[in-house]
Amino acid sequence: MVMQATPAAVLPAEASVPDPLRLSPVRLSVVIPVYNEADNVLPLLAEIRAALQGRDDYEVIFVDDCSDDATAERLVPELGATVNPVRLVRHATRSGQSAAVRTGVSAARGTWIVTLDGDGQNDPADIPNLLDRAWQADGPALVGGLRRKRRDVWSKRVATKVANGLRQAVLNDGCADTGCGIKVFRRDVFLALPFFGAMHRFLPALFQIHGHGVDFVEVNHRPRQRGVSKYGNLGRAAIGIVDLIGVLWLKRRTKLPPAVWEDGIEQGR
Repeated sequence: MVMQATPAAVLPAEASVPDPLRLSPVRLSVVIPVYNEADNVLPLLAEIRAALQGRDDYEVIFVDDCSDDATAERLVPELGATVNPVRLVRHATRSGQSAAVRTGVSAARGTWIVTLDGDGQNDPADIPNLLDRAWQADGPALVGGLRRKRRDVWSKRVATKVANGLRQAVLNDGCADTGCGIKVFRRDVFLALPFFGAMHRFLPALFQIHGHGVDFVEVNHRPRQRGVSKYGNLGRAAIGIVDLIGVLWLKRRTKLPPAVWEDGIEQGR
């Protein structure tokens, strides 16, 4: 079944998609935002299934951000399974990657979320390593990928290096590669964060600002084999500076109590 979603940038994503509480829960939801990735979605899905082989507690959610190619049509034959289902949620108008991520997380049934870019450059084989770190006894609420070697054109590598350096200098979030699309995080924590365009690029800082642990694992990065990039360096840099100022404001204005308990209830229970 194909679900229609009102643009998450206009209305809260929770109002745009079916209530996941009405569906059977799973432990893990893999969320992939896509825009005009018709040639990538099926190879990526096959790799996700290979990486999670042997698990029966996950689902895969593609969020189609109003593609005008055959992205959705390629996925329709994969829908309908009852075990490890593939789901397709679609925006009515193009709303951006952060809105697509939030729509997918809102629709997800999993306690934990994995995000991947839809262009095939993130390697699904890295998912188990991120899950192993997140699911340790002292595991953080978010584990982000750190790309060992970027497989992009030199202009994008330079732009990303400058942006990461500026962000670290301002936010001091300890993340050397916030733009890496492969991440694992708790669904409830993500949905409690303030939403804004491009928030997916600031998730480590946002999790930390709200008192949650963050860690990073080195991951593979691959050159794009099919399709074309949807980002331009100059436009993204201008928007990124505005967002950076906004996140800095959030960091300075967010004050959390060091401990909370209710009288009459033993602490630690």
